[in-house]
Amino acid sequence: MILTAHQPVYLPWIGLFHKIALADKFVFFNEVQYLPKDWMNRNKIKTATGEIWLTVPVLRKGYREHKTSEIEINNSTNWKKKHLQSILMNYRKAPFFEDYAPFFEDVYNKEWQYLADLNEHMLKWFLEHLNIKVEFLKASDFDFQGTKSDLVLDMCMQLGAKAYIFGSLGKDYAKIDDFTKAGISVIFQDYKHPTYQQMHGDFISHISVIDLLFNCGPKSRDIIMSNNISKGEIIENMAKNNT
Repeated sequence: MILTAHQPVYLPWIGLFHKIALADKFVFFNEVQYLPKDWMNRNKIKTATGEIWLTVPVLRKGYREHKTSEIEINNSTNWKKKHLQSILMNYRKAPFFEDYAPFFEDVYNKEWQYLADLNEHMLKWFLEHLNIKVEFLKASDFDFQGTKSDLVLDMCMQLGAKAYIFGSLGKDYAKIDDFTKAGISVIFQDYKHPTYQQMHGDFISHISVIDLLFNCGPKSRDIIMSNNISKGEIIENMAKNNT
């Protein structure tokens, strides 16, 4: 079984979906500490004047003592109206606007108390519409122990993983020898960002997946996976290493 995990992210970039598509099980890691000025509550979209940030305001009092699952959205500002208007205005002429716009209208017309709940709801919808089939688990439903590499290893052991996919930054903290001793293969994602037809001039990478969906629709999954390692290749490499 191939496992990967990631903390809650708002309107994720396409590289996250490549990582999830390589796995059999994905852990939505809502138990980590909230990080301000990270991707948990913000991301970028493309506009006619360049990229802009869409940021979900949160109640930051005491956030250093709270897990991500406990972070509340600051609904005293009309952030939902701003985000919806920004998305609708900048993608209304995109080829697949009519296919996906109703989802965002529905999302931003609902009340959200917790940031992780909003991110989870949107992530599951993205996975469905990208046709990425994976068993979706939540860290809050388990009792994973340790920090950094030790935490990941404990998660792998508890869930019975034979391989774990780290993001590229995993190289900075993964204790590979510990995984090897436990019989768990380690893969570090090295994502090669594809280009695709965008609106509004020159191509901009590393923005929200919604840009890809609005522009490319059903082809989005193939574009995400193009020129990158596939799940089949990982399984094949694992089999070779075990012979």
